[in-house]
Order: sequence, then structure tokens, then C-alpha cells
Amino acid sequence: MCFDRNCFRVKTLDSEQKADTRSSLRCFYLYTYCRVQSTAEVRLHTQPDTSGSLSSAGPTMALQARALVSTKWLADAITTRGKMRVLDSSWYLPKMGRNAKREFKARHIPGAAFFDIDQCCDKTSPLDHMLPSEKVFADYVGNLGIENDTHVVIYDRSDFGAFSAPRVWWMFRVFGHNAVSLLNGGFKNWELEGRPVSDKYVRPSPTEFKASIKRSWIKTYDDLLNNLDTKEFQVVDARSAGRFRGVDPEPRDNTEPGHIPGSASIPFQSCLSESGHFLPKENLRELFVRAGVDLSRPVCVSCGSGVTACVLALAAYKCGHPEVSVYDGAWSEWYTRAVPEHVISEGRGKHL
Repeated sequence: MCFDRNCFRVKTLDSEQKADTRSSLRCFYLYTYCRVQSTAEVRLHTQPDTSGSLSSAGPTMALQARALVSTKWLADAITTRGKMRVLDSSWYLPKMGRNAKREFKARHIPGAAFFDIDQCCDKTSPLDHMLPSEKVFADYVGNLGIENDTHVVIYDRSDFGAFSAPRVWWMFRVFGHNAVSLLNGGFKNWELEGRPVSDKYVRPSPTEFKASIKRSWIKTYDDLLNNLDTKEFQVVDARSAGRFRGVDPEPRDNTEPGHIPGSASIPFQSCLSESGHFLPKENLRELFVRAGVDLSRPVCVSCGSGVTACVLALAAYKCGHPEVSVYDGAWSEWYTRAVPEHVISEGRGKHL
């Protein structure tokens, strides 16, 4: 059989050549397979996920990392011992009275490591868990044993099914790592299904990870302020409807509820079913339509501190909009810096 790549040039076939098409295709697939095997590489496509799973090639040979993987898929993938790292990225607001790291030590998905968004962040900022530099992210991820060809699967243990994990999913993507998936239904459903948990943790061997940030995916206060006039992108808020309207309290001290002028409201919980799974893409798309959001135009998502906004980023990704930006400072920064007339509220609002 011929493995000369010139054999596979696309051209118009005459009647005699058509008879050899099937044989040539078999030759092409075998050539491609041997190339992949010999280089031990996983090549990732970056087009939006619509299926909600990984390709049938399996975790170490998948050509496209899907946004969501099922508990069954992950349970099967763990046993294959492919090049994969599972991360528990649980995080809670201080007033919730839960300790994510302590819960991880008590029980987690076997082989998982803990990703702390309050450690992998810009510690020079007065705001919570702001996006770190490329170097900080690369060092942190490398110390978790993650390389650029590692498939990363992320979960959290919130009662919603997804809360902080989409933030870490988005962080990997914003630093150029597309081989990342979210466990659909989270740890909540993993336990409900009786799947194995462990209290054992083996620290991964440090390795090298190279990060390349996509700066256009990150919006600043000045970007949002300028957008009030330019309206270059749509702003969608993931907080509850009451906080958005200004009638329910914010969980952080010294911050009143309300919203950015012209922003739309899609509470992040509305993207999830009662069981904690993401809704089908048709239902997700309807949420954006009802909120007046045009997914053919640029979208920026926000929330209280840039965490649950990423639930909306993942939902938009599932609907075919892969490049949603995040206002990293979110409402915590906007309320602090904005003039009173830029805090829209049915309640107290902002007073100097």
C-alpha cells in the first residue's frame, strides 16, 4: 500500500480512477492512524460542541474535547488510565459556611486534584479571584501535573450541579487549552449514582504547561463603561433576578444590588435542570432569545465576581457561540467604581 501523501490530493476522478477510490481512502486512514500513533499527539479541534460528549475515539485519542461529559463517560475514562486530569474546582461564598478544600480531602472522585480559584488568581488585585497572568496560570496548572495535551475534566460539588466549575472551564479555554470538559451534573450526581469516591490524594508530579491568553475574552471596567455608548457587545448578568433588579441583597458587604445599564438578565440556575444537568441546547437558546440576547452578536457575561457568569459562557458555547467574553471584575467592581446613575436599581441603588 502507498503511504505517499501525494496519493491523496483532491482531484476530479475519471471513470477508471473511481474504482480505486475506496482503496485510496483506506490507505489514507491507515496513513493518518500511523502518523498519530508514531507521534503520540492528540490534535484538538476548536469548533463549538453540540453533542455534549467526547468523540468515540476515547479520552486519550479524542480529536475534539466536548464541553460536557457524563458521569458514565468519566467513570469509564478513569479506568482506561488515559492522559487525563480530573479537577475538583469547588468554591463557595464565605457566607455559605462551607470549606471546599476540607470537603475535597474528605471525599472526591478518585484521582482528582483540587483547583483553588482563590490561589490561581491575580493576588495583587483587591477584587476576588481575578484572572492571573499567563505565568501564574501555567505554573499552577503545571504543578497539578497538566500538560498541553492533557484532557482536563472539571467538576464542583455545589447543590446546583454547576457553580464554580464553569469558571475553571473558561479559564483553561481563555489560556488556550481547548482539551477541557465539564462533568455534567457535577459531584452531586456522581454521588447520587453511587459511583466511587476516595479520601486518598497523591500529589501529581510537576510538569510544564504553556499558556497563551486570549485577551479579547476578558473585559475590564473601562470596556464596559465605553460600551454604554458604543454598544459593541451585549452584557448578560447571571445573578438572580432579585439581585439584578436591586430588590434582593448582595452576598458581599458594602455592595448594593442592581445592574449595569442596558444589560440583560439570565440567572445561571435557569441553564440547569432540577437534577443539576445543563439543559438541551434548544432550551438554552430559548433562554437567550427570551432575554433579548442575539447570539449572532458579541456577548459579554457578568455576575457578582466572575464565577457563575461562566455558566452562561458555557451555555452560549453549547448554542454555537464559542467566544463569549467575561467581565472579570463583575458587579463587585462595577458597583464600587460606577457613578450612581450607572447603578440601575428598583431598590436603594448607589448614593455618594
